[in-house]
Amino acid sequence: MGEQHPVKFPREVIDEYAALGVDLPALFSAGHLGTRMGVQIVEAAAERVVGTMPVEGNTQPYGLLHGGASAVLAETLGSVGSMLHGGSSKIVVGVDLNCTHHRGVRSGMVTGVATPVHRGRSTATYEIVISDEDGKRVCTARLTCLLRDVRPGDGDQLPDAG
Repeated sequence: MGEQHPVKFPREVIDEYAALGVDLPALFSAGHLGTRMGVQIVEAAAERVVGTMPVEGNTQPYGLLHGGASAVLAETLGSVGSMLHGGSSKIVVGVDLNCTHHRGVRSGMVTGVATPVHRGRSTATYEIVISDEDGKRVCTARLTCLLRDVRPGDGDQLPDAG
């Protein structure tokens, strides 16, 4: 479903994780589900995360983009923004996702743009707007993530970057 492109992280974020011995660009992906669905992160910063996903392969029985596929794209983008906001000292966990589906789309690529609504010490909320290739809004989503402090042993749950 398309070739994977490296995520564009700000240099200071790459350096912060590198100081902890983590090669962030090598480690980060949209996860197994996002990869299976063809999600590509094309821009990533706490202030704005942009990603794309093909409609093909992510449709429901009527041939329209599946609402759950839009939810996967939205949660992926909002989670990346929350992770970048929280930094390397926080673990990010989604606690609320809601999606409003405005129109159907049958082909092409959709693009999601996540921007922060709230960025606090313990939670972050992002609005994610998903649009079709003509720039028409397909879905509006809101994701709230819990930001909790990293605890000993949390690193054992991360995939091996080596």
